[in-house]
Amino acid sequence: MLFVVATPIGNLGDITLRAVEVLKSADVIAAEDTRHSGLLLKHLEIKKPFVSYHEHNEAARTTELVERLGRGENVALITDAGMPGLSDPGLRLIRECIKRELPFTIIPGPSSILTALLGSGFSTERFSFRGFLPVKSGQRERELRAAAEHDETAIFFESPYRLTKTLAACVDIMPERQLCVARELTKKFEEFRRGTASELLAHYQARPPKGEIVLVISGS
Repeated sequence: MLFVVATPIGNLGDITLRAVEVLKSADVIAAEDTRHSGLLLKHLEIKKPFVSYHEHNEAARTTELVERLGRGENVALITDAGMPGLSDPGLRLIRECIKRELPFTIIPGPSSILTALLGSGFSTERFSFRGFLPVKSGQRERELRAAAEHDETAIFFESPYRLTKTLAACVDIMPERQLCVARELTKKFEEFRRGTASELLAHYQARPPKGEIVLVISGS
């Protein structure tokens, strides 16, 4: 059985009881970053064989893990934070299990996407998650314009190093739209800051942001 396991997005106390049971019973744990995930397992006092599973070895490692599943092993797949397969490796392995009719299950848990959406206070009736905003300014602006043309709440991941550039683009593209910067979710310095693009830009130009960031854009 393949177990796709959600892990904490910050606060280690958010690990579920079921996730702990699965990690303890797995024959092998496939992790995006074995060093990072090693800290979680140490906290949980779990010692298991580790293999790396990231974007640079995903194809080869998928073949290896499928072979292990075929031999009857239990494989737990985790990423650095949150649910595997959402802007993280994992979907390729799930699709291969579907193709080969190998059993798998999803172990739900913490989600920065839903945490940011609810914390923003924006509409939850219709929303879209659009992954990481592109690094190149032209592509990033096209993504933001596409979000501005829809009346649903839009959710993006963004780097703290590019947030001010993104907010500056939003000043031109959607000057009246309400935005929310959800930062360091579930951690000590968790922040939900709401306002127009110009208000948020002024704030973060004066106080350069740090940590993991989710940008939420209200619907029109």
